[in-house]
Amino acid sequence: MKKTNRAWSSLLLLVALMGFIRCSAGERPEISEDQWITYTGYEGPGAGKHIVLISGDEEYRSEEALPMLAQILAKKFGFTCTVLFSIDPSTGEIDANQQANIPGLANLESADLMVIFTRFRELPPDQMRHIDDYLKAGKPVVGLRTATHAFHYAKKPDDPFARYDFQSTVSGWEGGFGKLVLGETWISHHGDHGKEGTRGVVNEENAASPILNGVQDIWGPTDVYTVGRLAGADILMYGQSTSGMTADDPVNRDKPALPVAWTKRYKLPDGKSGKAFTTTMGASVDLLNEDLRRLLVNACFWAVGLENQIPEKADVAFVTPYQPTMFGFDSFIKGKRPADYRLQED
Repeated sequence: MKKTNRAWSSLLLLVALMGFIRCSAGERPEISEDQWITYTGYEGPGAGKHIVLISGDEEYRSEEALPMLAQILAKKFGFTCTVLFSIDPSTGEIDANQQANIPGLANLESADLMVIFTRFRELPPDQMRHIDDYLKAGKPVVGLRTATHAFHYAKKPDDPFARYDFQSTVSGWEGGFGKLVLGETWISHHGDHGKEGTRGVVNEENAASPILNGVQDIWGPTDVYTVGRLAGADILMYGQSTSGMTADDPVNRDKPALPVAWTKRYKLPDGKSGKAFTTTMGASVDLLNEDLRRLLVNACFWAVGLENQIPEKADVAFVTPYQPTMFGFDSFIKGKRPADYRLQED
């Protein structure tokens, strides 16, 4: 028995050593499906549709927001949803500060919709090519909050996908992914960050949009982002800064309302035309607001061509208990793995 134990110990040590050598030589660790989570949709208007939701930001807890949203889309409306995370390759744990590793992006090959909520990611070419291929095909996109500045190649300006950088000056890619696909890149905080929230106001010109079905009362504690001219966009909702961090606080009349939700068409210079929905709201704590969750669910219906099946008032009650973490840098819950978000039936 002791010899057998010693043999197993030696084998495990050899496997670990081989892995270390591969990583030291620059090879990426083997990708495991344990590094993302899939919720299977069975019945509903979204049955047969696959949504890939990509989290990865340091501040707004996308790693909490997107599993919750995916559960609603899957279990209430039938979409099969795959949620991706920024993963520490050495531990397999979710690490919001890991800017260069989001395993599972190959799932985009079968995706009908990409929902993206990343911030300043610097993904390697073998991962980024899946996003690039998806967008070249003109497939639909839903972007949340920091997706306007989803990528940043400060350390690798010569990377083949550095044109996606939010500060890109490449011809035809000015403003990077945010500007080209979503309509705006990062500019600044319009509201007082951490002191003012956002009150949503429906744009009456587009009030008949099915994306606004059942959407009347939106407020979130994140502030309004500065948004410039949105060429070719249909603005669905404006955001007013509130003079405080509760839903009862009055709006700040000294600050003009700016767009916080809109749709537009996009086209990469060498790709097909597609459609995008963007909101500069969406932090995990923002999504305690029922109507904001409903807006996102409706937007997903619209994005995959099911706008005629958007419910008058979609059921967006939480599937599992939801207690989001307040936004802030390095505030993500340490030690969590994608499997911690798994539903027993999946």
